Amino acid sequence: MPSYKAPLREMQFILFDVLKVDDPNNGVPAYAEMGQDVIAAVLEEASRFSEEVLQPLNHSGDEEGCTFHDGAVTTPKGFKAAYEKFVEGGWSAIACGAEHGGQGVPNAVNFAFEEMISSANLAFGLFPGLTHAAHNALLAHGSAELKQTYLPKLVDGTWLGTMCLTEPHCGTDLGLLRTRAEPLSDGSFLLNGTKIFISAGEHDLTENIIHLVLARLPDAPPGIRGISLFVCPKFLPLPDDKLGARNPVVCGSIEKKMGIKASPTCVMNFDGAKAWLVGVPNKGMTAMFTMMNLARLMVGIQGLGIAEAAYQGGLSYARNRLQMRAPTGAKYPNLAADPLIVHPDIRRLLMRMKTMTEGCRALAMWIGNEHDIAIGHHDASRREAADDLVALMTPVVKAMLTDHGFNAANDGVQIFGGHGYIREWGMEQLVRDARITQLYEGTNGIQALDLVARKLTMGTGRVARRFFHPVAAYLELNAATADLAEFITPVAKAFSRLQQATLWLGTAGTANPDDAASAATDYLRLFGLVAIGYMWCRMTETALALNKKKEDSFYASKIACARFYMAKILPETGSLLINITAGSKAVMALSEEHF
Repeated sequence: MPSYKAPLREMQFILFDVLKVDDPNNGVPAYAEMGQDVIAAVLEEASRFSEEVLQPLNHSGDEEGCTFHDGAVTTPKGFKAAYEKFVEGGWSAIACGAEHGGQGVPNAVNFAFEEMISSANLAFGLFPGLTHAAHNALLAHGSAELKQTYLPKLVDGTWLGTMCLTEPHCGTDLGLLRTRAEPLSDGSFLLNGTKIFISAGEHDLTENIIHLVLARLPDAPPGIRGISLFVCPKFLPLPDDKLGARNPVVCGSIEKKMGIKASPTCVMNFDGAKAWLVGVPNKGMTAMFTMMNLARLMVGIQGLGIAEAAYQGGLSYARNRLQMRAPTGAKYPNLAADPLIVHPDIRRLLMRMKTMTEGCRALAMWIGNEHDIAIGHHDASRREAADDLVALMTPVVKAMLTDHGFNAANDGVQIFGGHGYIREWGMEQLVRDARITQLYEGTNGIQALDLVARKLTMGTGRVARRFFHPVAAYLELNAATADLAEFITPVAKAFSRLQQATLWLGTAGTANPDDAASAATDYLRLFGLVAIGYMWCRMTETALALNKKKEDSFYASKIACARFYMAKILPETGSLLINITAGSKAVMALSEEHF
């Protein structure tokens, strides 16, 4: 089985050296209050928990899976004890505000912790994963009474939360949902309907489960304008902080899935289940997106975690597996054959995994830091700019990181050869677990449509300019810097392609919506590759400066990876531009009956 070591130095390099999150000029009070030493200690403890408690349960949890009987779900052996340690360590409260018992750790730091969990045991991470999203929805839209009832126990981990959106007949198109909410005289509601694909909808880890449910009021208008959000507990809370009657929200079954088998994916039946309105009637989509947007970023982090685990597993195997001699002659003449890592094709796979993983991590932490700025900066204009950037980049982070996670897992299997296909080695599990990240919380195709159809046009282009303007300014500022020229030049060329593609979408894509829709996936990838290239420039700039002060192989490896990215990955932007501007004619030419 592959082992896992949290990439602490990588994380600290991005947080402290590149993003300088602890600099007072960053404008996030939480960083200034905690300081670099405290944040480093939090990450160290998080790595220990992930490596020693979660990772050893990953393979056994996958083998055993969850069991279902008469509406009850039993988690795999060791999961309940691991969750108890999770709560005892205060990890459930790490990113929540102090006003409800949380620790107030900034999002960028929490992203690092979420990556560790996802590398060590993605299925376990799904239990507490959506609780933070549910917490944020209640915090932003719930009444004072709902906050007082639910937030403290969601924060301390006594209760876990879910998101109940999808129904058997509707997934992305939530305007079709049928779950009904009947008002009662006491101000509560009775929910009736069925939700599917509910992660951790039922389990034995906590005494109560709090469901955030989308449903329709009797007089609701059709479509998404008639959706409201409700909170519906498994057990009804009592005023004395005890649990009351069992609410008729019951798990009807759990899915038999390709991966994440230690996390139950539930069918939830609401048969007159008591619930309370969250926010404004018929405005549930606004509250839902408070949950969904954070959840999408977290799913991107899941893809990143899988990629890191796959890279570490592939690297370890490549260093130890002896196969043939290097093309240029024996590198280890004292051995019967050379290890796989000397072979150029294996190096190609490892370099792609390493370089993309480090670039994706930098991109995610940058957006995590902007999320913190959007919440806590003292300057309202800076908060708005950061909030715009996070909105723009959310579909990019979700899609790029999960696509990379799946690709890296596949490359890990390739490095293992036939052994990668065998379950006991653990690599094929990463492929199966990674695949769902490209699907849930909005498929990556939906992320691409969101970017092209919504985000680029928001605020009459204001949101898009939050990325284009600072990147253009950075490239122009550093174009004449001798040490950076070999990195700035290819990114500037790729950035020009992105500008051309964006202009094309604004003209041809507007005239023919099929052109925009058919180009969306390629456009998102082009956007993502440029964004990662921009982060590689920033990392390289930092590494060059630090290496001059103190030569270190860590910084030298950063520079080598940046060169690989510019030479072997970024050129893909050229073919993407060609595909984008080819339009939809070839895509739409075939009549339906000829498929």
